[in-house]
Amino acid sequence: MRQPSLAHFEKLTFRNRDNAFTLIELLVVIAIIAVLAALLLPALSKAKSQAQNIACVNNLKQLNVCWHLYILDNNDSLVPNNSVATVTTNGSDGAGAVGVSWCVGKNEATELSPSNIVNGLLYQYNTQPGIYHCPADVSTAETDTGQALPQPRQRSYNMSQSVNGYPNYDPELFETIPMYSKFTQIRQPVPSALFVFIDENEDTILDAEFGMPPANSMYYEQNVWWDMPSNRHSQGANLSFADAHVEHWKWRAPMIFYDWIQSVSSQQMSDYHRIQNAMKQPVDNN
Repeated sequence: MRQPSLAHFEKLTFRNRDNAFTLIELLVVIAIIAVLAALLLPALSKAKSQAQNIACVNNLKQLNVCWHLYILDNNDSLVPNNSVATVTTNGSDGAGAVGVSWCVGKNEATELSPSNIVNGLLYQYNTQPGIYHCPADVSTAETDTGQALPQPRQRSYNMSQSVNGYPNYDPELFETIPMYSKFTQIRQPVPSALFVFIDENEDTILDAEFGMPPANSMYYEQNVWWDMPSNRHSQGANLSFADAHVEHWKWRAPMIFYDWIQSVSSQQMSDYHRIQNAMKQPVDNN
């Protein structure tokens, strides 16, 4: 058999060299990939954020459906909203309201199972615990001593004190922290302006009720956060309203929690009053 010549091997070698990348060409390709990644990643991140916000809005719409179904089944009565924890500088002290509620529990961070959701009065209308958790909420559960655990929290949403909050906790508080107990009573704010569920800050969510001092109250310190809305959705939060629609509210300043009970910053004041105005006030009792 004829043996290939040296010239033949040299020809093959040069052909292979012609088809290979040089080091400079490889570096250029890597640089192009890096530039494309830099251009695409912000767009992908924005798309992910938008998808999470859409999912959060859908969760609140489903919870609002449950809320309305309870009203239809109970002769116009709003679902009890009695999950109330008292707090100290170290967080929940375990005290507060007891009894049936739309959702129960005294410290969301330490809830390791959905049992407090399952035992709530709205669970019967939608048995998917996932609708209680915002997909943008990356907070994790904790032990009783505050040690972080790897599993996600069970719940991200709270219900306004204005919708049947507090009555079984202390009836006298009705005069100072007013609420509506029936849907047909809702008139100021009107149903389209009275929020029911809110996407709450992961650092303030303990019980299942979102509370704020009523405007111009002589009984409570003004311009302080009892609970704080979330800052997850591009410095904003989602809220559902008594007429069943959901809105995304963008904050003028970040909602960052650092202490119980926290003063409202001057930059947060307009948003603080905006939330306050979407709740029932003492002047509306009559």
